[in-house]
Amino acid sequence: MTRLQATYEIESPVGVARAAGVIAGEQSTGTFIRLASETDDLRTRSAARVEAVEVTGAADHPALPCRLAADRYEQGRITLSWPVETFGPSLPNILATVAGNLFELAEVSAIRLLSLDIPDSIAAACPGPQFGVAGTRALMGVASGPMIGTIVKPSVGLSAQETATLAGDLARAGIDFIKDDELQGNGPACPLSDRARLVMQVLDDAAQVTGRKAMYAFNITDEITDMWRHLEMLERLGASCAMVSLNSIGLAGLRAVRDRSPLPIHAHRNGWGLMSRSPHIGIAFPAMQKLWRLAGADHLHVNGLASKFTEPDAVVIEAARSVQAPVSVDHAHGALPVFSSGQTPWQVAPSAQALGNDDFLMCAGGGIMSHPDGPAAGIAAFRQAAAAQAQGVNVRTYAADHPELAAALDTFEGAVTRG
Repeated sequence: MTRLQATYEIESPVGVARAAGVIAGEQSTGTFIRLASETDDLRTRSAARVEAVEVTGAADHPALPCRLAADRYEQGRITLSWPVETFGPSLPNILATVAGNLFELAEVSAIRLLSLDIPDSIAAACPGPQFGVAGTRALMGVASGPMIGTIVKPSVGLSAQETATLAGDLARAGIDFIKDDELQGNGPACPLSDRARLVMQVLDDAAQVTGRKAMYAFNITDEITDMWRHLEMLERLGASCAMVSLNSIGLAGLRAVRDRSPLPIHAHRNGWGLMSRSPHIGIAFPAMQKLWRLAGADHLHVNGLASKFTEPDAVVIEAARSVQAPVSVDHAHGALPVFSSGQTPWQVAPSAQALGNDDFLMCAGGGIMSHPDGPAAGIAAFRQAAAAQAQGVNVRTYAADHPELAAALDTFEGAVTRG
């Protein structure tokens, strides 16, 4: 494949086929009227092509406000393609091409980017994840099984010393991974430099007891030059992970971090619902995650099964599988899916079964912190749920001889809505 392809679900007052042509023109060589300089030769070289059109239905009213009125709003799927020569491996410009002004066109009353097919030439020119699953496992010292992590809670309000005390307790209890909440950045109430210094001290001390150092993802989200400075500090302190908020720093910011980072990049998608929640407009996660992986994300949040958020389980499973699938035919660029948001030991087995493997990070805040016997018991309960899954034993049956798991199952049963 030598052209970039994108598939969309659309609705149109002018018909799906005509709308496809309008989008192809708007997102390549055309505008609202044919220009003299838009020669046939130029279009052959540079224009987007309509590769497929499928009409799937119609409605008698538009899904979204639309300036063009019609008696019938045709619905369907279209696939467009673009020559790589017009944008090269520039991820910001690829995003502008496949998800730019097309959302505003009057000829569409709904449009959603569903998938991207990436040419190998683009995948080869992008760095991709530096560590991925294997590198993350090596740094954590977790050879097999799901990785168990948690989030510092309360999200904000703890001092640097209080954060470090909590991190030390969790590390001594055997946690694999701890992360800052995305709301905890580098504010004056808890400066990143103080937090990182104190946390790394307690993690190093705990490692002397446990034999391995818990991974802590420090939130370095900031201006680009500040993120570079934060990375240098974390490297000096012996940290093993940096976290960024993807929708805050953008693709260019993520690539800038990847180019300077000696650490895995834990990529948080907070704000994702703005682009994905509506079925009528936006971007589906399987499409966007490819660009984030090409830019260098090692870990990607995918929400969680039976979570506190609105996404149904089928969407979460699709997202998690997409993170493990190859980015292009010849380039895997595999990343680690992170299940989070209302996760408890109840979700361990369904998550592993949905993926068909245990190469994932289960990130639980309240599911660990709110265990009735404390965070150490919460961690143990997750380990026991993972052991039950590995042995093919029902989690309730396994809990009969494992009090931490039993208490967790009782505490969290019905705490979230199962999708």
